[in-house]
Amino acid sequence: MPAKEIETVEALRALLRTGQSLHHLRLQDLDLTEVEPELLQVRSFSGLVVMGGRVSGPLDQHLRLHGALVFPSDPEVPFDPWSARLYRPAELYAGLRAGGYPQTPDSRTYQWSLAPETQRDAYATLLRAVHDDSVTDALFELIDGRSVVGVMGGHALERGTSGYADAARLGRRLASSGRVVTTGGGPGAMEAANLGAFVDDSAALDDALRDLAAVPSFRPSIDAWAGSALAVRERFTPAQTAGQVRSLGIPTWFYGHEPPNVFVDWVAKYFSNALREDLLLRVCNAGVIVLPGAAGTVQEIFQIATPLYYAAEDAALPPLVLVGEDYWTRTVPVWPALRALAADRPMARAIRLVDDVGSAGDAIVGAGS
Repeated sequence: MPAKEIETVEALRALLRTGQSLHHLRLQDLDLTEVEPELLQVRSFSGLVVMGGRVSGPLDQHLRLHGALVFPSDPEVPFDPWSARLYRPAELYAGLRAGGYPQTPDSRTYQWSLAPETQRDAYATLLRAVHDDSVTDALFELIDGRSVVGVMGGHALERGTSGYADAARLGRRLASSGRVVTTGGGPGAMEAANLGAFVDDSAALDDALRDLAAVPSFRPSIDAWAGSALAVRERFTPAQTAGQVRSLGIPTWFYGHEPPNVFVDWVAKYFSNALREDLLLRVCNAGVIVLPGAAGTVQEIFQIATPLYYAAEDAALPPLVLVGEDYWTRTVPVWPALRALAADRPMARAIRLVDDVGSAGDAIVGAGS
């Protein structure tokens, strides 16, 4: 029998009402105390796996005694490895105003990942792996059936610059066309694109850009940078339809010194940067736009280029659009290498070099949009 994940107490309660067998179910990150009386009446849990969540002592004993496999939560770690959903920005920054960034779950998780006692500990390795797999599962559930476009670019792009404003307006245009704007979830160009997707009104976006310019960078103070962004988010929160997703961030604690931006709807944050990089690019089914950036951005370009290079002749290839002719041909001459790789291959019809974000938007949503 194939396993079935149950990710809400409501779904479990509905199943219990039917009297159906719980065999081979996966109960992920549930507060089982809410249905404890009903579960205590069940006498067979063969194949049932309980992953994290909240379980009382008596219920834990009952589940194990009748065949369930129970993986408890660990209150000593600053993250939930079994979570059935992605993060909200407010969760990662909880406690920022009261205790500063070092007291937030995001910072405490990063420090946990750096601690010497977690480096060669098989249990810590297991927790990281379980966490990242749970994030991946939730990520694919979120984007199922959605058109996702990636915007890549450098973390050093400062608020208040024309490049930041251009990236924000690009994000707004892409989100307004129905795409989910997905970035690496960090500062700079990534924050700008997510901001544009978040603030869907042109005049409000201009106001937000002006307010954010007062704190151009996360250096020297993450507190000031994140605090100003949270204030903007609270002020300009748009009215969204239930279930609507306009913006997604996929950052990593591998680069934990770069804080996540707050303008996404959901955050898929990983311990493993290799896994994060692969998934960040894999989910972008509607194409990727690459703004000027440094080593990390160049790495992403060639990760995208590899499957394009090996694509079949009849494959439908999402566009890879580089923005900045002088930058990508002279400053960081990636474009000549891409053209050489693409010669006489299907990849040639997917790669484009443009000089402004307006043309990049045209390449994704069409010139008339």
